[in-house]
Amino acid sequence: MLHEKLSAIYDNVLRRNPGEIEFHQAVREVLESIGPVLGKHPEYAESKIIERICEPERQIIFRVPWTDDKGEVHINRGFRVEFNSALGPYKGGLRFHPSVYLGIVKFLGFEQIFKNSLTGLPIGGGKGGSDFDPKGRSDGEVMRFCQSFMTELYRHIGEYTDVPAGDTGVGGREIGYLFGQYKRITNRYESGVITGKGLVYGGAQVRTEATGYGCSFFVQEMLKARGTSFDGKRVVVSGSGNVAIYTIEKVEQLGGVVVACSDSSGYVLDEKGIDLDLLKQIKQVERARLDVYAQRRPHATFVPGRSVWEVPGEVAMPSATQNEITGHDAATMVANGLIAVGEGANMPTTPEGIKVFQEAGIAYGPGKAANAGGVATSALEMQQNASRDSWTFEFSEQRLQEIMRDIHDRCLATADEYGMPGNYVAGANIDGFRRVADAMLALGLI
Repeated sequence: MLHEKLSAIYDNVLRRNPGEIEFHQAVREVLESIGPVLGKHPEYAESKIIERICEPERQIIFRVPWTDDKGEVHINRGFRVEFNSALGPYKGGLRFHPSVYLGIVKFLGFEQIFKNSLTGLPIGGGKGGSDFDPKGRSDGEVMRFCQSFMTELYRHIGEYTDVPAGDTGVGGREIGYLFGQYKRITNRYESGVITGKGLVYGGAQVRTEATGYGCSFFVQEMLKARGTSFDGKRVVVSGSGNVAIYTIEKVEQLGGVVVACSDSSGYVLDEKGIDLDLLKQIKQVERARLDVYAQRRPHATFVPGRSVWEVPGEVAMPSATQNEITGHDAATMVANGLIAVGEGANMPTTPEGIKVFQEAGIAYGPGKAANAGGVATSALEMQQNASRDSWTFEFSEQRLQEIMRDIHDRCLATADEYGMPGNYVAGANIDGFRRVADAMLALGLI
């Protein structure tokens, strides 16, 4: 239930942002947690902090024309929502996927405000992308699209203004093309203008692995808080992209056994544990479907068109996309012996699913806390670029682990402070919100 004052704010969000259901969901999830904060901090209500946070500082929509290898012209739509800069320059990824529209970008940007705040680093929240689909496109086609996209975006970004990164559909190839076009247009080598870069031109160690590693570290802390660990635990991971692959890698290093992962065609079950080298070859090199994994590993089974959440596991790591775990899925997972969930994706659990997990007493780490490792390491990349420095893999991973441990501990402490022990959702939302709210009060009407 929403606090009375917050209910009116939420109704206004619905009215002002019609049809943007993912954004509505993200806003409501935060508002449901922060009611108790208003009692302790009436100044937030008096200064309309919540209303201001729910309204982006800037929304940019632009046309992206490009030509395919046959010379045919295509027109896509580009977005950048610069949501909140109270803590620092806007920071958040670019997503290239056919599902992208303004509501998706606003939901991701809104989540990014609190996620970035939780890192304790000086970065604001933003997000962007396009409805362009890089799947099946040649390198030349992707390059021409990225160059056209950056030809508009470059005028809105900068290391002190807005620093994009990658997200779904935007990996090292796309970041290279985007940064190359920015450099070409501006005639400046501003390494800090975009993160997720290749190591040879200003990238940071562990950035590729950061979201998956960070989520694994967060779940490790949740398990530790309950007196257990990953050791010998049966783990199910959704997705098989960058986040999923490095989640699998770190979980296995921490002693867990990942028995299943998925893509849009179905899931693969490997009772002996996912062969990470084979998965990387299929997904990162060949860009093939998961059925190829089962063809090359005879004892593994590929199940087409079904949800990976039907596979029993003690730990679930959703690492694919938003709203992939329904209430029905969550009930099945709990019945199958689930004890912990760490969200590597953004908002992968529906409100009904979250309710099932919380009522069952599952250790549930929401995405804005559990997957903050990616943006945290992006901020570390910005630090290195600013100082013209380069850190080792070991040092960078140590910094990441420290940040994730700190996020976990602050979420847990904040939940305790507000009388909701063990509620990581409330802890993350309240702690993330308070830091942004205090900065906005200090800065006046921004």
